[in-house]
Amino acid sequence: MTISQIKREIKKSLEKVPETALKDVLAYLKQAQENNSDKPSLKSNLSKVLDEDKNLLQRLAK
Repeated sequence: MTISQIKREIKKSLEKVPETALKDVLAYLKQAQENNSDKPSLKSNLSKVLDEDKNLLQRLAK
């Protein structure tokens, strides 16, 4: 998918987002703009949290 296609899809999706969620979307986009390549990405942070939670839940289940 090209950058142009991605941007078109984002615009289409924004038309369907409830008004109450638009501020959250805007805040997320602004945060994404501020992130440098030196900083960990949201995706890597989320993966780390999920992995840690999985390990914790597995230990608690024993």
